[in-house]
Amino acid sequence: MGWMADETGLDKCTANYVPLTPLSHLRRAASVFAGHTAVIYGSHRVTYAQYHARCTRLASALAAMGVAPGDVVATLIPNLPAQAEAHFGVPACGAVLNTINTRLDVGTVAYIFEHGGAKVVLVDTEFVALAEAACAAMEHTGPAIVEIPDPGAGHPATGRHPTYEDLLAGADESFDWLMPQDEWESLALNYTSGTTGRPKGVVYHHRGAYLMTMGTVISWRMVLHPVFMQIVPLFHCNGWNHTWMMPLIGGTLVCCRDITAPNIYNAIADQGVTHFGGAPIVLNMLVNAPADERRPFDHTVEVFTAGAPPAPATLAKIEQLGFNVTQVYGLTETYGHVTECLWNASDWDALDTAARAAIKARQGVAMPMMEDITVTDPQMQQVTMDAATQGEIMIRGNSVMKGYFKNPAATQEAFAGGYFHSGDLAVQHPDGYIQIADRAKDIIISGGENISSVEIEGVLMGHPDVNLAAVVAKPDDKWGEVPCAFVELKPGAAEDAAALIAFTRQTLAGFKAPKHVVFVELPKTSTGKIQKFELRKMAAVL
Repeated sequence: MGWMADETGLDKCTANYVPLTPLSHLRRAASVFAGHTAVIYGSHRVTYAQYHARCTRLASALAAMGVAPGDVVATLIPNLPAQAEAHFGVPACGAVLNTINTRLDVGTVAYIFEHGGAKVVLVDTEFVALAEAACAAMEHTGPAIVEIPDPGAGHPATGRHPTYEDLLAGADESFDWLMPQDEWESLALNYTSGTTGRPKGVVYHHRGAYLMTMGTVISWRMVLHPVFMQIVPLFHCNGWNHTWMMPLIGGTLVCCRDITAPNIYNAIADQGVTHFGGAPIVLNMLVNAPADERRPFDHTVEVFTAGAPPAPATLAKIEQLGFNVTQVYGLTETYGHVTECLWNASDWDALDTAARAAIKARQGVAMPMMEDITVTDPQMQQVTMDAATQGEIMIRGNSVMKGYFKNPAATQEAFAGGYFHSGDLAVQHPDGYIQIADRAKDIIISGGENISSVEIEGVLMGHPDVNLAAVVAKPDDKWGEVPCAFVELKPGAAEDAAALIAFTRQTLAGFKAPKHVVFVELPKTSTGKIQKFELRKMAAVL
């Protein structure tokens, strides 16, 4: 299909076909944007020519250490320049990048080292003890440790391992990058943050990452030279692939070790940050920051938010501060965001603030690099697009993982029927826009009625005293399950469970209102997601 009758001589060759890879972006930027600032972290400022040279030296050094094409190189690094450099330097020597969550326990890090087969691990000094303990817990010899000190942040070298800068200093700046011969070659290995059992290794290919960078530029309406602050951890979906994207448009990457409201406001005011991505908890942090932690700025900051449906109340407040928020949605298995709440200005601009915020909380439609994202019933039939009928989000397109590493059964199950099964429950509006109702495991079934925890959380977040809220199922002798709300209050607010329950009843049907309210600091992952599995344990013993 699609072939002409005679295509003699119309073959792929090096002149007309190059495997897609995000490595191409930095190779081009080293020439096209040679003198433009590429990366900033405190006093560390490098141009694109320097950035490319440092990544080249890293590739050379790893090859000299015996890292061969197809080997895995792991990292335990916050959002710092070395982590960004690893995104190019590791694949430039043909290796596969495995960025590991720095907040994991020793046993899980040891499992990832073992399962992924990391040959080398690049480690920020703060996490050297974690890496050492994980290596000691392994059955086989662990990866060689290369240490990355950060004295300015209080983390001088331990002296127990070779250091990153010494490694680069002795490397070859003329090293010839090993570009993929096939765009299906593996680029990265990311382990899911599963709450039960061992995490699964998600394998990315060069093609998916390349197309993710192209699609994101379109969806985010980006032009040349944005100033992007890396808030999403680079160990989470490789920072939604944004670090691979920056050289494409000559952007400046602003690194930040500690994500706080003052650090974000300072970066916007001092560095001119124009874009960042983050979970709703980041938006909430900015909205609730006291006046002495804020800085004025004179431009609109474009924000992608994902990780959990943001409360409409939070969206309404943050736009008044100078941020334009676009809700996106995705998973580790999809390289990060693959849907966007594409704004329909002609129909929605005239709506009031509350109505606009409610629409912005939708997960939206497929981004340009995706083929089809929809909601189906258990028989994989399209649900009625009535904003009420629930089904599971199904995903098909170029930025879907190769599969789960060393787990063909889980891969086959995830891809059953020709789509990736997300595990997220959603409805579709008549215009096709998807809106998450809940994770399948988070839905509360009370007396036979399905209750969305997300819906209750959105109402609670509209209360002026509430900083964060999470709702889970609590076992109940009569109803089977009932909603239980865990609430983190703003400073100075009084604990009044009855008042909060009454507040939800103003909006929700009685059976949906929480039956219990617990005031507590909510447990969160390093990406800002609330750990509901911990809350379920607490609810079970109330």
